[in-house]
Order: sequence, then C-alpha cells, then structure tokens
Amino acid sequence: MGIQGMMSYVVEHKQFFVELRLRNTKIIIDGNNLYHRLYFESNLDIRHGGDYDSFTDITQKFFETLSLCDIRPYVVLDGGSDASDKKFATLKERAQEKIQSAFSLSHGGGGSVIPLLIREVFKQILTKLQVPFVQSFSEADRDIASLANHWNCPVLTFDSDFCIFDLKAGYCPLNYFQWRNICTREESRDCYILAKCFSLERFCKYFGNMNKTLLPLFAVMSGNDYINLPAMEVFFSKVRLPVGGYGNKFKKHIRIQGLLNWLSRFADPAEAIENVLKYLKKHEKEETRQFLCASMEEYEPSDVNLQDFFQNGCYESEAAKKQELPLWILNALAKGLLAPFISDVLVLRRTILQAQVENIQRPSSHTAALSIRQVIYGLLLNTSERSFHASARRHPISPTPTLCEFDRFQKALRKSFVQAAPLSGMFSLTTLNEVPLADRLQLLLDTLGVTASVLETVPGLLQLPVAVTCFWVRYSEPKVKLQHMKALLLGMVFGELHKIVENPEPGALHVEVNKIVYNQFLKWKGEKSQKEVLELDAAHIFCQWQCCLKMALYLNQLLSTPLPEPDLTRLYNGTLVHRLYHELKSASKSMPENFLSVSPKMNQLYCNMVCVVRCVIPTEFFQKKKAKSRKKKNKQAVKQALNKREAATVEVLPSCSINNRFRTFMMED
Repeated sequence: MGIQGMMSYVVEHKQFFVELRLRNTKIIIDGNNLYHRLYFESNLDIRHGGDYDSFTDITQKFFETLSLCDIRPYVVLDGGSDASDKKFATLKERAQEKIQSAFSLSHGGGGSVIPLLIREVFKQILTKLQVPFVQSFSEADRDIASLANHWNCPVLTFDSDFCIFDLKAGYCPLNYFQWRNICTREESRDCYILAKCFSLERFCKYFGNMNKTLLPLFAVMSGNDYINLPAMEVFFSKVRLPVGGYGNKFKKHIRIQGLLNWLSRFADPAEAIENVLKYLKKHEKEETRQFLCASMEEYEPSDVNLQDFFQNGCYESEAAKKQELPLWILNALAKGLLAPFISDVLVLRRTILQAQVENIQRPSSHTAALSIRQVIYGLLLNTSERSFHASARRHPISPTPTLCEFDRFQKALRKSFVQAAPLSGMFSLTTLNEVPLADRLQLLLDTLGVTASVLETVPGLLQLPVAVTCFWVRYSEPKVKLQHMKALLLGMVFGELHKIVENPEPGALHVEVNKIVYNQFLKWKGEKSQKEVLELDAAHIFCQWQCCLKMALYLNQLLSTPLPEPDLTRLYNGTLVHRLYHELKSASKSMPENFLSVSPKMNQLYCNMVCVVRCVIPTEFFQKKKAKSRKKKNKQAVKQALNKREAATVEVLPSCSINNRFRTFMMED
C-alpha cells in the first residue's frame, strides 16, 4: 500500500519521532522495502542488468551489523497480488512508469529499475545467513503489523502505511536507521544502532489528541495504492479544510494537514463518515459509506499467525485457503521456495513482466523466454485430479488453457494472451511434487533443449545456468555473438574465482595465481563509467539471458529442483560482463581468455562450459556469413579480416568430448 506524500510530510516534523538506541531486540523487516533501499542507496549498477555480487556484500554487511548489536531480524516478503485484484490499476501504472524509467536509463538519463533477479538473490542471502523469513500469500503489511504487536518489537520499513497501523513498539523508517555507523556504549562496550521511531501518540497529540482510530479513515480518504474513490474528490472540492499555519508547502502536504485537522474534530470514524456523506449526492452516500468501511479493514490486524510459522513452520491464511491450492504449493510459497509469479498465475491467471534496461526498439527481452513460461503455465493450469502412472504420458490434458501477460511493447504496457503448453496428466499440479525425479528432470531438460549427459562436465550449481545459456543462444534476438557468450561464461568463472580466493581450501594449488587472475577481473569490473554510452543491442541480449534464467529458475523450483539451484549471488555481474564483452570485441592483447589460461582449474571450468554450448549449438552458428557484394574494396578487406579472425577464434574453441569428464580443455592465443 502507501499514502502519497505521507512519508515526506511526517519526515518534515521531527516532533513525530523519538530517538532509539537499538540493541538486544527482535525487529520485523519489510523485505521488499529493504532490498530496494539497499540496492538503490548503495549506488549500484542499474544500467547493465545489476551487480548482484556487490549487492550481496552490502546485504551481508547489513545483517552482520544487526548481529553485532544482538538485533534479531525476522524478514517478511510480499507475496502475489490480492485475489480481489483491487491493486491492479496501480500495478499497471507502476509497470508503465518502470518502462519509462528503463527507457531513460538506456539513453543515459535518470530513473530507477531494480535488476531482474534481485528478489531471488535476496532470498538466497537470507538463507545463507540463516535469517528467518516468510513470504506472505499477498501483500505483507497487515501480517508485519500483527507479528510486530505480538512480539512487541519495532518494524523496519519505509512504507507510509505504517504511520497508520497502531504498533506497540513503533515503526522505524529505513532512512533514519543508521546501520552503517554502528555505535558503542563506553561503560559496557555494547554495540547499538541509532534510529528514529515514529510515534503514533505524538502524531495524534499534534492534532489535538486525535482519536487514533480515525487514521485508517484518513488513509482511505487520502487514497492509497488500493483506493481511488471519485466521490472523495467531490468531497475535497466542497469542504473547507482547516490547514492552519502550514505555510507555502507542497499541495499534497496541505491536503494531508487539512484533512487531519478536519478529522480531529470527530470522536470516532462513524461520526466522521456521516459528516463526509453530507457533502455528497444522495445516490452516492450509501455506496460511499460501504466502500469507506470496507477499505478501512485493510488496517485491521491480520488473521495470519506468523509467529507460528517462525516457531513451527506452520503458515495458515484464510485468503490462501479460499483458493483451494494444493497444500505443497501453499507451503512452498510461504517458505519462499516458489515466487509470487506462481501464485499470480494460479489465482489471477495473469502476470506483469518486469521492465529492464534494454533496446526499446526491439521486442521485449521476455519474448526469448516465452516457451519456458508456457511450460510453467502448462504445469500450473494442469489441475487434473487423476493419479499419475507410467501410461499417463499418453493422455495429455485438453483443451489448452490461456493466460494473460502484460509486457512492454515499445514504450507502452501491452496485454497479450499466451497458450499454456499441453502436458501429460502425469504432471498434474496436485501431485507434481510426487512425480519421479527422472521425469521432472527430463521435462526441465527438454524445455531447455539439452541432455543430462552433455552437462556432466559442469559443476552441479552451474548446470542450470549453462543449460539456460544454450537455450538463450538459440532464442535470442538479435543473434548472440561469440563475444556475448564468452563474456557471460567468463562472468560465471569470476563468481567461482571469488569463492576459491575468499575461502581457499587447505593445500589448494595455484592460490597466488588465482588471486592475480581474480584481481585482474576486479580491475575490468572497476573500469566503468555511468556516463558511457550503453550498447543497446548488447544490453538487450544480456537482458534476454536474465529473462531465460529467471523463468528456468522458476520452472526448476516448481519441479522441486531436479537440478541444483544455482548460487545467484555471484553468478552475474552486469558491469563486468559488459566490460568483458568490449574487451573480447576489441581483440586486445590482454584478452580475458588468455589471462584466465594461467589458472588451470578455472580455465578448465571455462572451457568445459564453452564445450557444452558448442555441443548443443553448431560451430557455424557463430561464424559471419560472407556478404554478396560490397561497394568499397577497403571495407571488404576489413570485414573479411574480421570474419577470418572470428572464424579462427571459433576453431580454437575446445572440442567437445563428453566421454572424458576430467580432460583439460586449453585455450590458445
């Protein structure tokens, strides 16, 4: 939710806050709010697809700081859209705004677009750090407020709706939470974090000891993400709001102050509502009364008992029960093992695909992953109750259901209908988690167009990303070039290098060499400029890879991970991958491949991954076709030279031998 202008209004009034020294306490964290704020406030890349490793380092530092102060975090993430779909208009509006932001960023302008995989990265960080978290079935605000009051601990977020909830221990806005500057008590040497806590009592006192039960009505009348009531504009056009000595401030702030002053005259919401209705026409009154009363329920305590989830792993929600989804799906959603994308498809048969910084003149990057999404839709909408058995493969479910997708078309948000892939009754959603592992794995591999044998030379955690890379090469438009593929795989190697350099195994070989190679990759990563012109087609191609990986990840999760889930925290660094692409394209003497060859283990990993792609994709795929005619001989000579160099580069790629898993594939200059 969120009340427009409310946070900027309360921040202007220091008297609404109390100073806190936070330590030795539980704290409930709005997960979505936190990962957005950590990413954008840390000046991380948003033009090249995201720097997930840098985000990982910052997020780990955040939770380590809480631990030093004995602050015990419990993270609550938003789930899918509410089944009533009351926020749909707002979601479409925000999606359109993100498309505009992405377009601006692609041409060197301003804007904020969160990287595509950031939520999945954030969940992996929480899991690694053993930070308890839950994913609500829909929006998490009420669940957060109820849990905070049950445990009598503060809430950490930057959502204006928490100025309305009656929280026993208050609400700490993230902008006042000074976790980067940890403090120490002189007498005890105990660490603490300085914070400011919004005080509902001080806020109501400022408005003449206003009854706090009037605040939900204030939120509804002001209009939040769920509510846009035309009758309220009629009310505001007729009523004379007592603004007081507020001065020349923002128009939104004047309305907020005036409405609060006006509401403070009344004893309770019922009296206030009757006075609102006086300004409306007779035929509008009853409908408006019912709407206001129903909308105020959004600020009542939730029926979800999250303390049971954190203590016993039990998540029960009346809203979730009404959807009559399989129990294993509900449990997986609560644990964050399935994404809100899944519940949106199941409950609403609709999804809104996230905007990225790409070439706006080309079809959306999500187009490349369409066939993967169709298999996901086929699984989710395949709800036959028949029990599965070997012969079920011969009995596909029909007719084929369709699903509504909202995606970018040029600079606009466009709706389209997508058919789900027809699947065997063996893959009924009800019993999907009980299907034999071999069948689930085969469906995943068939979708990505690879075989299990060809992935054997690749470490388990990289098998899904490499399989996705093979898929991406086939379906990307514009066509993937050799340098794109190499840059992407070298970026994955950099992630593996980080692991062995930061945590070297006892007696490991080539430790110093690996450090030298790692530092050179860091140097390439650091050679960036936010002002440099973004190569739009390269950005578009790498965005398509992320789209394919995200949907393959969701499919793998839905199939109960027949392939190990990759470590996304070190898998892709957009700044580095773009830089490596330019290094490879320039054919400089310090080509990343040549530099990597001094590290036998990492070079073998790289060559094995290249080998897998080469097994699936014909070698000639990366060779340029000779032009039939050229106007100028010098241009012809230059292009022929480039063709020969690229063809030669393809030919020195390692030959593919899947029979010898331990063969070292060496690259030559």
